[in-house]
Amino acid sequence: MSELAGKHLVLGLTGGVACYKAADLCRQLIKAGATVQVVMTEAAQQFITPVTMQALSGRTVYGSQWDAREPNNMPHINLSREADAIVLAPCSADFIARLVQGRADELLSLLCLARPRERVPLLIAPAMNREMWSHPATQRNLAQVQADGALVLGVGNGDQACGETGDGRMLEPAELLEEIVAALAPKPLQGCRVVVTAGPTFEAIDPVRGITNLSSGKMGFAIARAAREAGADVTLVAGPVHLPTPRGVRRVDVRAAQEMLAATEQAVAGADVFVATAAVADWRPAQAAHEKIKKDGSGQTPQLGFVENPDILAAVARSDRARSGALYCVGFAAESHDLLQHATTKRARKGVPLLVGNIGPATFGQDDNALLLVDAQGHRELPRASKRRLAQELVAEIARRRVAR
Repeated sequence: MSELAGKHLVLGLTGGVACYKAADLCRQLIKAGATVQVVMTEAAQQFITPVTMQALSGRTVYGSQWDAREPNNMPHINLSREADAIVLAPCSADFIARLVQGRADELLSLLCLARPRERVPLLIAPAMNREMWSHPATQRNLAQVQADGALVLGVGNGDQACGETGDGRMLEPAELLEEIVAALAPKPLQGCRVVVTAGPTFEAIDPVRGITNLSSGKMGFAIARAAREAGADVTLVAGPVHLPTPRGVRRVDVRAAQEMLAATEQAVAGADVFVATAAVADWRPAQAAHEKIKKDGSGQTPQLGFVENPDILAAVARSDRARSGALYCVGFAAESHDLLQHATTKRARKGVPLLVGNIGPATFGQDDNALLLVDAQGHRELPRASKRRLAQELVAEIARRRVAR
C-alpha cells in the first residue's frame, strides 16, 4: 500500500550510531511511495556513508550548503521548498539544541530554519544516551522545539550502544514510518474521542477451556490506527488477540463479554464516536467450573447451561449521549449468508445510524476484506481491499457522516 505516494521527504541524519536505522527507514519510506532526499551532517557521515544513503534513496546526498549542484547556491531554500516534510532521524541532543538556538552554520540546520513552517512540518526522532535524554537541558530544548512547531516522535526504551539500558533509543524504522504516515494524514477527526472494540471474547467453561470465535481483531485494530491518523484520541478495547497496539492508541485488554461491556461503558462516557467491531460471544456458560472438568471414563458428557451475554452495541446505542446525537455509533455484522438482509435487520434492531457488514468466517484472520455500509437510506459497498485501506475509507466516511448530521 503506497501510503506516502506523491510525498517528497527530506530525511536528515545527524551524528549518532542510530544512523544505521536511518538506512532501513529510507528504504521503508520509498517502499511506501515517497521520494526521499537525504541530507547528512558531517557528524552523521562518521557513522554511515553518503554512498550507502545514495544507493538506498536513489538520489545524490547533500552535505554542504556550498554544494555546487545548486546554480543559485541556495540548497537550504531549494530543498526545503520542495519538501512535504523534513524528518530528522536520528536527531542528536546537540542538533536539538541547534534547532532551539536557530543555528544556521551547516546545511541541515540551515534548511530547518528556512523551511516554510506553515506548510512543511518538522518531525524529530531523537536518539541519545539515557542520561542525555533525561537531562533537564535536553527536556527544556525538546519543550521549546515543540513550542516552535516541531513534532517530537518520542523515543524507545532498551539496550543502548554504550552498554546502558533505558530511554533514548531512536524508534524502530517501522514505528517511525507509522508516525510519519500519521503526521501527514488528513485530520477529519481532529479533536474527536473515538472508542473501538476489537477481537473476540472468551467465555470460560473451566480454568483451561472456553467458548470463543475466529475473529483476529485485525479490522478493529486497523480502524483504531486509521482514527488516530485522522486526528482522534483513540481508546481500543481489545479481546484476547496477539496484535501490536497501534502507536498513539490507548489499549484496554479484556477477555469476556461482561468485561468488555464494563470497559466500553467507561470509555464511551466522554467519546464522540463508537465503533463496535468486536465479535462478542452471544452466550456464555451459566456457571464456569472452578477446576478443570475431567473425563471419568463413563462416556457421559458434561451438561452446559448457557445464558445470553450483554449486547454491547445496543446498550451503548441506547445511552443518553447516543440518543442525543453526541455519540455516533457504528456497528459491525459478520454474516455467513444473506449479508444485506441480515445487516439491514441488525441495524434497525440495534438502533445505530451505520451498520458495516462483511462475510465471515472467510475473512477472519485475513489481511483483506470487502465491506457493506448500511444506513437508513440504503447501502453501498466498499470493494475488496486491504483491511488497512478499508479502515481508512471507513474512518473518512464516519467523519463525513458526523459533519453531515
